[in-house]
Amino acid sequence: MAIEGTYQNQNLSIKDKIKLLDFQLIMLVLILGLVSFLVMFSIDGGKFGYYTNNHIIRFSIFFLIFIFLAFTKINIWFRSAYFIYIIALILLICVDFFGITSSGSKRWINLFVINIQPSEFMKIALLIFLARYYHRIPSYEVNNIKFLLLPLVVILIPTTLVIRQPDLGTAVLIAGGGLCLVYLAGLRIKYLLYSFFYFLILVPVVIAFLKPYQKVRILTFLNPERDPLGAGYQIIQSKIAVGSGGIFGKGFLKGSQSYLDYLPEKHTDFVFTLFSEEFGLIGSASLLVLYILILLRITNIGRQSKSSFAKLFCYGFAAAFFLYVIVNMAMVLGLLPIVGAPLPIMSYGGSAMLGIMFGLGIVMSCCVHKNETT
Repeated sequence: MAIEGTYQNQNLSIKDKIKLLDFQLIMLVLILGLVSFLVMFSIDGGKFGYYTNNHIIRFSIFFLIFIFLAFTKINIWFRSAYFIYIIALILLICVDFFGITSSGSKRWINLFVINIQPSEFMKIALLIFLARYYHRIPSYEVNNIKFLLLPLVVILIPTTLVIRQPDLGTAVLIAGGGLCLVYLAGLRIKYLLYSFFYFLILVPVVIAFLKPYQKVRILTFLNPERDPLGAGYQIIQSKIAVGSGGIFGKGFLKGSQSYLDYLPEKHTDFVFTLFSEEFGLIGSASLLVLYILILLRITNIGRQSKSSFAKLFCYGFAAAFFLYVIVNMAMVLGLLPIVGAPLPIMSYGGSAMLGIMFGLGIVMSCCVHKNETT
């Protein structure tokens, strides 16, 4: 994957940069944002309430940031890649000492004006770091142990810090996104398989270190009916809501599971459940197609980029984005244990949306400056 080259600067005017924007990707993101507005409107009971208003404001601001980042040059991200990772890592460490505790987890820090969740920014910072690290390493050298040690360390450190919060779901997504990029850089599949087998061997050890509620989640995943009114309640109600939507759904603002408050956390991790109940299999499939189209645009930008750094970041971000979507959907359908995994842009939450928009902004920067090499 890695390609040798030297950085070539392009002096593009604002007009030239606007012409080079991927308007298909912009429209797809806007459509996804509009769909998320409808879902939040439904959550607020068919009115512009707390979730709807905040979600619209956040999306509007973050969308402008997404467009603004498109005009920044690739070499800015290339040269600051390690610095961005270090800042994200410092913020994660600060969570351990100064973090805000909510629902038993310490995941946020207060920056006077807003509360942020550094783990969401680490997802992108890690991809930038690894894209920079591998941009000059030939694919046949990627499997050399001396080129594998540093990437494993920079993946392991934030993953461990996030597990300590505790936030197992985000830790899995951080590690998964990082490993995806390492694989795309040229890591042989056999090493990933070896790692998977080693993980299976260590499962009993890992389980021993899990917190009680995490063990309950695994047992609930295996058999939700063991505690239908307690630990299994959320996933059971989620399955009922998705199933009751049928082919065409119950209709906008007509989801009984949601409106009667049978479904907890419907504005965050379980937003797909509400959407499926109201719009059915057709709506759910359409939403999945929308995500796939976004992924195709991202990978197409990566394919057209001459910069190996841009290629690696775009492909890595696409793989991580796909992972975020699949993990969330599989979780609410009972195919994976319940973890903290928001659905990109659709779920309510500022840090998660900002992180995704930040990544999309860098992708768009790669599009505008696709003829530059690093």
